[in-house]
Amino acid sequence: MKQILQNLSTGESQLVEAPAPQARQGSLLIDTTASLISTGTERMLVDFGRSGLIAKARGQPDKVRQVLDKVATDGLMSTVDAVRSKLGQPIPLGYCNVGVVRESGADRFRKGDRVVSNGPHADVVCVPKNLCARIPDNVTDESATFTVVASIGLQGIRLAQPTLGEAFVVTGAGLIGLLTVQMLRSQGCRVLAIDFDPEKLELARTFGAEVCNPAAGEDPVEAGFAFSRGQGVDGVIITASTKSNDPIAQAARMCRKRGRIILVGVAGTNLNRADFYEKELSFQVSCSYGPGRYDPQYEEHGHDYPVGFVRWTQKRNFEAVLDLLASGALNVAPLISHRVPFDEAPRAYQLLSTDKTALGILLTYGHASEPRHLRSVSLTETPVSSSAKAVVGFIGAGNYASRVLIPAFKASGAFLHTIASTGGTNAVVHGRRTSFANATSDTEALIADPDISAVAIVTRHNSHARLTQQALRAGKNVFIEKPLALTYEELDDVKAAYAESRKHLMVGFNRRFAPQVQTMKGLLDKVRAPKSFVMVMNAGAIPADHWTQDPAVGGGRIIGEACHYIDLMRFLAGTPITSVQAQRMGDTDAEAVTEDKAAITLGFDDGSFGTIHYLANGGASFPKERVEVFVSGRTLQLDNFLKLRGYNWPGFRKQNLWRQDKGQRECAAAFVKAVEAGGAAPIPAEELFEVAKVTIDAARILRSQG
Repeated sequence: MKQILQNLSTGESQLVEAPAPQARQGSLLIDTTASLISTGTERMLVDFGRSGLIAKARGQPDKVRQVLDKVATDGLMSTVDAVRSKLGQPIPLGYCNVGVVRESGADRFRKGDRVVSNGPHADVVCVPKNLCARIPDNVTDESATFTVVASIGLQGIRLAQPTLGEAFVVTGAGLIGLLTVQMLRSQGCRVLAIDFDPEKLELARTFGAEVCNPAAGEDPVEAGFAFSRGQGVDGVIITASTKSNDPIAQAARMCRKRGRIILVGVAGTNLNRADFYEKELSFQVSCSYGPGRYDPQYEEHGHDYPVGFVRWTQKRNFEAVLDLLASGALNVAPLISHRVPFDEAPRAYQLLSTDKTALGILLTYGHASEPRHLRSVSLTETPVSSSAKAVVGFIGAGNYASRVLIPAFKASGAFLHTIASTGGTNAVVHGRRTSFANATSDTEALIADPDISAVAIVTRHNSHARLTQQALRAGKNVFIEKPLALTYEELDDVKAAYAESRKHLMVGFNRRFAPQVQTMKGLLDKVRAPKSFVMVMNAGAIPADHWTQDPAVGGGRIIGEACHYIDLMRFLAGTPITSVQAQRMGDTDAEAVTEDKAAITLGFDDGSFGTIHYLANGGASFPKERVEVFVSGRTLQLDNFLKLRGYNWPGFRKQNLWRQDKGQRECAAAFVKAVEAGGAAPIPAEELFEVAKVTIDAARILRSQG
């Protein structure tokens, strides 16, 4: 298939050939017939990409503060690497897609249905069912492409709650604004449209609106009062995109008492309290297509909201817009300014930048459907070397894999054979960047490939155990980015698969391979006395609905991340774990809705013990990781894998690094060396299983306290 991506670093839009995505349960696999470029959102993204680094920083001051915090904790070079990686990752463009269902994994949809979705500009898309709606027979594909952008305006209207005969202002007569004008008119409202573009205002006039052009010297506030017959308008819907505070300030001055102001677009929000206080105005920011947006339970898992409690979800808003199109109440034909074949998509984005009058830019997909569905794409003409002993296939092409793990494997000398991702596009983007031979969306074919001797698994946590078993039973050496398993049952299944294969099994516990940790290990091994460990992970807060917090998907943050420190303590102690205790933050804390504020205490066979403080409620500028070891009147302290100090330690004072090093490269190199040499595993399997069990034990204890 082909898909449009944009480089946030340069602003360049490119058409990429990628493997077709896999069909998924609860989603629709769709052959695209048309898609609409959102001139507001996508122009903003393109302009942002083409701006310089300073302009990018000015436009996102919150991100700048995050970068400065990261410099303070992780060091300059690590932060520079992370920022470059983030800006260098292409993003898919588009969210207004129309096509024909090829495969349905959802009820109420079947093969052959014409549907609208928020899928990107790609000739094959896979979209969850709650982001799709069936198109009425009398609505053309071209008209249906306006459904998603129209639903953005519709959600703003629903928040404003207009009634028959009310006077409303729409500030910003772009694509969403002109659609909003029509929908307000269809509800019996009188509408005044404000914009600086006379051509767009003329379109608004044809849709039944009165108009005001500040560029022609017309005062919006005066126009609003005249339009409302001196009473003040009932409401204002702002669909403009500007940094200025003027749209909201003008809206407040032209509204009647208890008027409603809804921000659908982007505007400065430096509000004047007096404007709102004296009139008791209401101001609300509208969220995209409606209820359900950004809720993973609704969007990803397909759990709908009951219609009796949430009448208008984003899916039902899509359907309402389609009904308006079917009845003729919404006319989008005048909004189509350009039609561009999908294969010429980069030209469409040139139009977006050079023609500021462009409204609806349609991409047309007239090419055959079958050739779109290749599951694998060759990225190089270089043949696979049969002499290479570590021929690696990667399953997963997310941020950590692309930024850290794949470069580490490449540096180790492994041959990068095939990279797989469910959607296919990430596999191509990162596969090309790191010199993989192939990209695929077919995970099973990758595992079965006889040329591949080792599989690296870097996917969501709930797939780790299943893929590990599958790869081991296929005779592959396996490197799995933590965790190994989420449950005791999964762990038992992995153990059984390992016992059958006896191939190398490695979990990416990279911290034990970090140079400063290796120094600590060398020093501690010379001391026979029991040791006391204090480890702090200042993990930072993430939303409770993030996938990593979900016990069924991410396993929770203890299983998903604190396992690193359980392994690190096990490594430094050098002896089996004999006991585990854990305590989560009490429910008196309003934040205690997850298990990511907890202390875990481990006891060891030699009398050593240690506590891991995994905390999501610390300051961002405080070091993210700290390790302290107390033994025989001596202390070692490691700060954030940058500074290691010895206190009262004979012959050792400090080991400081200029770049943070958590041992990822050394970890990958140890695995590759073991695969090639066929010797002992870098971490004994029994130790991996022990750490996995203790981690699950700790999580179970914490959950019993909830």
